[in-house]
Amino acid sequence: MQITLNLPDSLSQTETFNQSDWLREIAMALFQQERISLGRASKIAGVDVMDFQKLLADRGIYVHYDVEDFEQDVQHLRDRGWL
Repeated sequence: MQITLNLPDSLSQTETFNQSDWLREIAMALFQQERISLGRASKIAGVDVMDFQKLLADRGIYVHYDVEDFEQDVQHLRDRGWL
């Protein structure tokens, strides 16, 4: 398997690129390549789903939403007693 990371130019100017930064970049790349779900990507990145969506938007990465994502959202709502 090959994963391509498109890192913003601003990262080359940063001297402190730590493990959290790498996990966030990997999560965004895997999500963009539709290899993992939004929820899984946000967990890998170590941020909540809304913050992860903001990271994606800042990079111009569109959120794909499929049946699996929908089912996970419905289950999440059921787990909390909202459905």
